[in-house]
Amino acid sequence: MRVALGKLACSGIEAHLGDDIPAGARKALFHYVRKLEAGRRPIAPPRFLDDIAASESAVAFDLTVDPETEAVLEQEALRQRTTIGRLAAHTVLIYLAELEFLGVAPRAEAPRS
Repeated sequence: MRVALGKLACSGIEAHLGDDIPAGARKALFHYVRKLEAGRRPIAPPRFLDDIAASESAVAFDLTVDPETEAVLEQEALRQRTTIGRLAAHTVLIYLAELEFLGVAPRAEAPRS
């Protein structure tokens, strides 16, 4: 699946999960799918994001997940009347917001010389 993330999502992943943006996005997607499978419906992506073009994203990449995870995400994207890419971007923001809510401290920055 194609995932495009804005600067906020990228900086949040880097701060909380490290420099590997695709790995952070994958972690957020798996967390989202587990919530769906547990019957917990997360908030829907805001409709104003539909107007944001992929060209405005900070980074775009192809992300491979297992077929079961992708099927759940495709089904949820249909239910939410959005694309799987937009759902993925929203999922990352939800995950980062939950980390902040839980008080998960950002990773310490490496000392600069």
